[in-house]
Amino acid sequence: MRRYSLLLALLLLAAACGGDSTATTSATADITTTTAGETTTTGDAGFPVTIEAANGAIEIVEKPVAIISLSPTATEMLFAIGAGDQVIAVDEFSNYPEEAPTTDLSGYEPNVEAIAALNPDLVVVSDDLNDIVAALTAIHVPVIHHPPAVTLEDTYTQIEQLGEATGNSSAAAEVVGSMQSDVEALVDSAGQIGEARTYYYELDATLFSVTSATFIGQVYTLVGLENIADAAGGAESGYPQLSAEYIIDADPDLIFLADTKCCGETPDTVAARPGWDQLTAVANQSVIPLDDDIASRWGPRVVDLLSQIVEAVLALEGSTP
Repeated sequence: MRRYSLLLALLLLAAACGGDSTATTSATADITTTTAGETTTTGDAGFPVTIEAANGAIEIVEKPVAIISLSPTATEMLFAIGAGDQVIAVDEFSNYPEEAPTTDLSGYEPNVEAIAALNPDLVVVSDDLNDIVAALTAIHVPVIHHPPAVTLEDTYTQIEQLGEATGNSSAAAEVVGSMQSDVEALVDSAGQIGEARTYYYELDATLFSVTSATFIGQVYTLVGLENIADAAGGAESGYPQLSAEYIIDADPDLIFLADTKCCGETPDTVAARPGWDQLTAVANQSVIPLDDDIASRWGPRVVDLLSQIVEAVLALEGSTP
């Protein structure tokens, strides 16, 4: 619970101040637009390579063999593109895939001395907390700052850039192509939805949610769902805190729980809330528990999230995916 409270606090601070936030909860995948620049390469072996990341043009002279990831999403991307053998350490919340070399390095309170002691030749971050980008740059360690994605295109660009930066551009292109094909197929399968369906997306039991303006919200929009949080007070932040009365009055067709691992929420705990047993989503058994990690990260497993959304919608429509 302490972990989630910290993450939610970081989220709200970022939403209020326009800053970045590390993605380990569903909240964090949506704050800052990725700087998606072009990648240029020279030389017969593909290096040096220059990546236009959020922190500017980053030159990587040789293929990195000692990468540190301080972003759970970047960790998933690196392993997905075949760069796992080049990763020597990841932050404490990089729990996927299982073989990721998790350490006590912090993505929230990054320590330049602890990072430098591992002699990395590339560090990937999703936040510039503690001015870590400048600190590492000052000691000549290349840093790629890939903030939380705002669109799927941001996700694709980050995967492609990590491919170029690690010498795995072909594999990265394959991952992106597969994701694009899967997303297209899932969206097509959801095209048979009749009337518009509404949903409530729960970040935690205090009823924080997301709007359609966030990365997560845009994923739901792909399949034609309407977000009840869009009209709520505080919606301009992207992460309004709803009231039970508001949710009951909106009576969503579907409820998605992104607080199952952090907070122990289940369809049963939702049904037990005062007045919630009368909700359409509860009555129709359309309260969908999500994996918090998958729901919070903007990497390759966003396809898994979309698949679960489509399955829930088609089940509600009396169809099968």
